[in-house]
Amino acid sequence: MVTFGVLGPVTAENERGPVHLKGPRHRAVLARLLVARGRAVPVSWLIGDLWDDPPEGALGAVQTFVGALRKALEPGRAPRTPSRLLVTSPPGYALRAEPGAVDAGRFESALAGSARLLADGAAARSRALLDDALGLWRGPAYAEFADLGWARGEAARLDELRLLAVERRAEAALASGGAAESVPDLEAHLAGHPLREDGWRLLALALYRTGRQGDALAQLRRARQVLRAELGVD
Repeated sequence: MVTFGVLGPVTAENERGPVHLKGPRHRAVLARLLVARGRAVPVSWLIGDLWDDPPEGALGAVQTFVGALRKALEPGRAPRTPSRLLVTSPPGYALRAEPGAVDAGRFESALAGSARLLADGAAARSRALLDDALGLWRGPAYAEFADLGWARGEAARLDELRLLAVERRAEAALASGGAAESVPDLEAHLAGHPLREDGWRLLALALYRTGRQGDALAQLRRARQVLRAELGVD
């Protein structure tokens, strides 16, 4: 099975190891198809996404990129046999990754499972599942493409889910007696995302449960100052 990584720089790996994805536009085509999550992407969209001012021969270039990606992803495929992975799907192409082949999909499944475990009172199992899920992240989602219009929304959606996972892991830690361990994680989380109100709540609660009531109150005061300064919310 070919697996794909989007929770960080875009990668692909098959049974032989990491797949060499050639040049930046080859990687961009693969990333664009991964963003579509199995849906077909019209060739005209691919051309518009790859070039601000498409050159003559852009269609042929996209076909060349797709052909090279097919060879790289399925090196054992017999000549002139259709690709089972990067398929032609008029009016364009689609990536038919197997279930669980994309790290983002595994992460989202684990996040949903952690919510069910936490609701069922299995906080320790929820926390372990979230530890594994967060371990899939190697950097910002779609790292090298996250600022481009076609990737921005999906990258932001995944990054928001990562923040939710950090906070849910802290909640699971609190519910399973790991308040002290969650404090440094929450402090680091809030250092990068100071407007996360639930993060402040969880940090104050974690400090309170470790007997640090004064520190808990100090963090609530700090949260109030941040929200007032950044949002005008008192």
